[in-house]
Amino acid sequence: MSCTFTPSRCHIHLGALVRNFSRMGRPDRLMPVIKSDAYGHGMTEVAHALDAAGARHFAVGTVAEGVCLRQDGLAQTILPLLGCQSDDDWQQAGACGLTPLITGFDALEKAAALSTAADPWHVALKLDTGMSRLGFGAQDIPALLERLRACPGLKPSLAVSHFPCADMPEKEGFTRRQLEKFTAMTDSLRAAFPELKRSLANSAGTMGWPESRFELCRPGFSLYGGNPFLGTAWEARGAGLEPVMAVSAPLLQVRRLHAGDGISYGQLFVAPHDMTVAVVGAGYATGYPRGASGRIPVLVNGRRAPQLGRICMGMCMIDVSHLPPVRPGDTAWLLGGPAAAGERPVGIDELAVACGGFAYELLCLLGQGSPRVYHK
Repeated sequence: MSCTFTPSRCHIHLGALVRNFSRMGRPDRLMPVIKSDAYGHGMTEVAHALDAAGARHFAVGTVAEGVCLRQDGLAQTILPLLGCQSDDDWQQAGACGLTPLITGFDALEKAAALSTAADPWHVALKLDTGMSRLGFGAQDIPALLERLRACPGLKPSLAVSHFPCADMPEKEGFTRRQLEKFTAMTDSLRAAFPELKRSLANSAGTMGWPESRFELCRPGFSLYGGNPFLGTAWEARGAGLEPVMAVSAPLLQVRRLHAGDGISYGQLFVAPHDMTVAVVGAGYATGYPRGASGRIPVLVNGRRAPQLGRICMGMCMIDVSHLPPVRPGDTAWLLGGPAAAGERPVGIDELAVACGGFAYELLCLLGQGSPRVYHK
């Protein structure tokens, strides 16, 4: 028996997802990033929608995510971006035909020990071009080539690096140097392995740096409707994307708040005059950030209503005094939803600004916090 712990719902619009995917370029030149449960959108549902749209590659976070996709019948090339973390990961990656990400010489030796010349294992090589996180540096390339030549059971099929600043106009010089470094490193590798594909572009690279697209792009945030350039001089580079996620919750009660009455924990809001207040059935336990308290509106019957007082674990309160009469059971939209003429729904970036948070993180939390409902 399943237990639904919240009346709120997370709505995922797969049609918008597919349209965003189509804006990124040719399906066979894309490796959509569906790690962390597809940024809270539901990994298997997103994968099947993108499979039907022509996706031939997927990037996931962990081997376990890749195994889940295989068990769900998906046959694409699957790259776990965190690499293999245990012997069990290595065994499962091999058994399920995943493409392991080789992030250093220790991982290379693990893969070599499990491979055979009779049945070579396709692997991806992680290159550090400035992120200073995982991967081989430029100084490692000669030793890497020497070791790969001695491993007939391994077939390098992809070289991967990552942009940390491609969405920042003020870091354009750094990004160009990173691109040059990646090109030089992969030129050396491709001299020995001519079929090696290259993947550097994230969402910002895919949409704003055409010279970084190479053979495969790895869009993530942009698939789900996020503009990586929002608020910068390059904002137009990410125009035209559609939000994929919306979050709704019912009104639990409508009540009067009299002048001088406070509301919610800490009584941070005190009514300056008589007001009509509605209680919404969602809060920080479902990913709606407490840090946005008193700083974000909610959409009710197509109109914006200010949120009042502290957001609670499973509830928040809104001012509906200015709206036509509302009643318990009406739907409030905390993210997205249908807006009346002249109004607009709350977007993920607006919510992030209100709480001082990060849009990527909020998508993950909101997507995990409420039962998901899928729409075509």
